[in-house]
Amino acid sequence: MRGRAPAAVRPGQARLLITTVFLVAALLPLWASSDKSKPAKTTEDLPAGAMQAKATTACLECHEARIILQQRLSKAAWTKEVDKMVKWGAVVDPADRDALIDYLSLNFNPDQPVYEAPRTVPSNAQVGTTKK
Repeated sequence: MRGRAPAAVRPGQARLLITTVFLVAALLPLWASSDKSKPAKTTEDLPAGAMQAKATTACLECHEARIILQQRLSKAAWTKEVDKMVKWGAVVDPADRDALIDYLSLNFNPDQPVYEAPRTVPSNAQVGTTKK
């Protein structure tokens, strides 16, 4: 069987193809640099303690420290939260589970003062300018 002539492309299909190619070309640099542009996950904000390193490993693998810092949960709520995160893939050794819950409930309980997020200005922002 010899090669067949290509089927005619309808105008709607051509527009869709051109739009798709344009979007991929426009977004490719963002996808390529996405790992480089993520902010570093620091541990300096987590309080010192026997489980600081374990909390860093288990929790900051997926989210920033401020997600933990802003919580004010009871021990029962931290227990549910840790168990939920383990089900979602957080790596917590079963031998460390109770100590991690104790660390979180000691440092981030309802009796702690409200978390005040630090105010920052993005490095690429121009302060004092407005778009017209």
